[in-house]
Amino acid sequence: MNLAVSIALSHLSSHRRQTLVSLLGITLGVAFFMAVTSLMQGSDADFIRRLVDGSPHVTVYDEYREPRPQPVFEAYANATVELRSLKPRTEVRGIRQYKEKLEFIASLPHVRVAPALQGQAIVTFAGKDLGATINGVVPDLMRRVSTIDEHFIEGSLESLAANPDGIVLGSGLAEKFRVGMGKNVTVASPVGVVRTMKVVGLFRTGNAPIDESQAYVLLKRSQNLLNRPNAANRFILQLDDPYEAPEAAKVVEAAVGYKAQSWQEASQDLISLLKVRRIIMNSVVSAILIVASFGIYNVISTVVLEKTRDIAIMKSVGFHARAILLIFLIEGAIVGAIGSVFGVALGLSMMEALASVQIKTPFNTEPTYIPLDWGWSPIVMGIGFAMASALAAAYLPARKGASVHPVDILRGAA
Repeated sequence: MNLAVSIALSHLSSHRRQTLVSLLGITLGVAFFMAVTSLMQGSDADFIRRLVDGSPHVTVYDEYREPRPQPVFEAYANATVELRSLKPRTEVRGIRQYKEKLEFIASLPHVRVAPALQGQAIVTFAGKDLGATINGVVPDLMRRVSTIDEHFIEGSLESLAANPDGIVLGSGLAEKFRVGMGKNVTVASPVGVVRTMKVVGLFRTGNAPIDESQAYVLLKRSQNLLNRPNAANRFILQLDDPYEAPEAAKVVEAAVGYKAQSWQEASQDLISLLKVRRIIMNSVVSAILIVASFGIYNVISTVVLEKTRDIAIMKSVGFHARAILLIFLIEGAIVGAIGSVFGVALGLSMMEALASVQIKTPFNTEPTYIPLDWGWSPIVMGIGFAMASALAAAYLPARKGASVHPVDILRGAA
């Protein structure tokens, strides 16, 4: 083995320019692979974190995944039936016996749950009317399943508990009214209930559709406004592990009967888009390493061509074909390893530079930074792909060198 390494180093040092070009290609390939992979994984993780933090892990709705069949179809399953002028029965919408179902969900391990009653209302202030989504919540429970407390700019969710006629507005909605803390607004529901409520909190999530349309009140006050006594139409679930949401949704839906939707199901289009983007970017960066591997192929092919007579002499004095193959594979491994070491150093420097870049927008008061993944996976993936490319590039000329027949070469030389 020592002799094979010595011969491989001798071959590489005799073609310094080509070797340096190959090393540079591997170094840049590994560095760009690391930087882009870290950037993609970091941005994906940051997006998922924002998606997970900004939405419930599982939401239970007051509707069924499959509509209930009409009794006539159940009674005459094999008959040809036509229904005309069918009107659904008027009933109070909501999750039936929601308190019992809430207790069952709360008893599940690693699950936190809060009820909510969501509906539409007209908010009026100083003669201006705007539609808003009213969320009736229990503050103590809501704080355990939501990050809304992190987004308050004035007041808090607990202010609702101290003021039963209080309302918390999104900052966009408050700006449209030009209303501030302590002001009274009028809230009118579709069923004709009108109440005067005091603004006790303002929040800003950074998501304009939410900030311009959402408001929070106490659950009991929402039930009164919407004329749905003792009702809730949402269960908001938060899990210790958000990636267990699909399994938890199946368990909850089977137990309570109502549709339970995980955040993965609700955002499957976005998640699919992230996967496609990751595949595209990894393919582009991998192409750099593939191009760099042609440099290794060129170096070793040149060595095989120039050292054909030396290879014949080595085989004639007892070197086996596999020993010749090993020498040239070692050359590829040396170039790949040294290029990987320099590539990792350069890649970490590039990642450090990217992490220091500040991004400012006219709508954000605080600067944000480019999210990066500082784990081992980008480094391991970069080194692994570089070594695989280097050995693959070295194999073809190595096999050609190992197949040299010493008698033919020496006879031609004579």
